[in-house]
Amino acid sequence: MNELEARLLLANADDDRAALVTLYTEAADQSEDEDAAAFYLTHAYIYALELGAPQSGALRRRLIEMERETPSSGGL
Repeated sequence: MNELEARLLLANADDDRAALVTLYTEAADQSEDEDAAAFYLTHAYIYALELGAPQSGALRRRLIEMERETPSSGGL
């Protein structure tokens, strides 16, 4: 297990959602596989939304750029 995985497991065990936003974003940044990066970014985005964290907008934009999220057209 690498150091980032260990920090992710600890943050999950502690339910440290602010750390999870940061750690999942870091995991996405380090990932060489686009599917894995999207997986990590999605988790970071969900935790950011739950916290009302300012990173949520940037995370969503990244997911849109990866075509894993669709831009809002102003209505559902």
